[in-house]
Amino acid sequence: MPEQSRMDKQHQGKSVVSDQVFADEGWTPRLLHPLMGADPKTLFQVLRRNGGTDVRCLPHITLAIATCLARQPISAVEAWRMAQLRQRAPEMSPPIFIVGHWRSGTTFLYELLCQSPQFNYVSPFAAGIPWDFLTVTQFFQPLLEKLLPKDRFIDQVQVTASSPQEDEIALASMQPLSFYHGLYFPSHLQENLATGLFLEGCSDTEVQRWERAIALLLEKLHVQNPQGQVLIKNPVYTGRVNQLRSLFPAAKFIHIYRNPYVVFQSTRNFYVKLFRELALQSVSRLSMDTLDALIFQCYTQMMTALQQDVADLPPEQFVELQFETFEQDPVANVETIYQQLKLPGFESAKAGFKRYLGDRRTYRKNKYTFPQA
Repeated sequence: MPEQSRMDKQHQGKSVVSDQVFADEGWTPRLLHPLMGADPKTLFQVLRRNGGTDVRCLPHITLAIATCLARQPISAVEAWRMAQLRQRAPEMSPPIFIVGHWRSGTTFLYELLCQSPQFNYVSPFAAGIPWDFLTVTQFFQPLLEKLLPKDRFIDQVQVTASSPQEDEIALASMQPLSFYHGLYFPSHLQENLATGLFLEGCSDTEVQRWERAIALLLEKLHVQNPQGQVLIKNPVYTGRVNQLRSLFPAAKFIHIYRNPYVVFQSTRNFYVKLFRELALQSVSRLSMDTLDALIFQCYTQMMTALQQDVADLPPEQFVELQFETFEQDPVANVETIYQQLKLPGFESAKAGFKRYLGDRRTYRKNKYTFPQA
């Protein structure tokens, strides 16, 4: 968890500009919005809290409401199925959480580890329709696969039916505390970051609802493959390790960190691209100054919380690695993760790791330049 002071210098440098993130002319939200996977209570609560949508997004939210209501019979069937499945499923192994600020290499590490069949992870369908994915994928997976985007909005990482996803989009459709609600409703970005990242100002009832949502999601992943160990990647959890430990005392954590100069620039790009795709309100009133300040504040707060939350974790529950070192020899670093966390199965999974890395050789990262201070 080093280099926080370097992020401070980046924030103070000349790269910070005073300008709007982008004008409305550059705002083209996708019609098939993630909120289509929400339940009615969450959808209407999130809309009410955030002041609704801009007029140009009425088709988007109308489709989300229609889909949400149409899915309710399927959701009821899935709730009944879960009641049966949980009775037959064995006890769930302690989950593993990959944490680290956005753009720190969490996706690369997550996708690599998920090449091992020993792990259960969030599929695009679990992320998109968390209330129904066990049932819907049994009957409509070929259709759903046609609706998947070719790649992620923020980089060139390919998306397929088996691509591991973070659980935050799913949780954003299950209850009202989510970082993603700030991307959907940028007029309320700061409030959603405070509640969705750090639970600031949240009631006990709201927090308990979030806890029930993540418990249900992980339980669904478990009953889908009872022999596997649940593996989750979510940058949000970088600042919430203590909360996860209270829910899953034996959970294991992998923290990956990266040059904060790159993280800062890449996170700006991350926000701008996701606003274009997901915002249901105009972003024209949001300045780059405001966005930069929020990025810096969140990075600092998350890293401080992480340092405090993992201080008493034993080595077999917490491992940390630097992205730049990991990138040089991914397989050797994964072996270190397995050894420190006392995970079985590395040798049998190694061939899959190498195969994935071979297929990934054509991937090109986004490049960033840094002005002299």
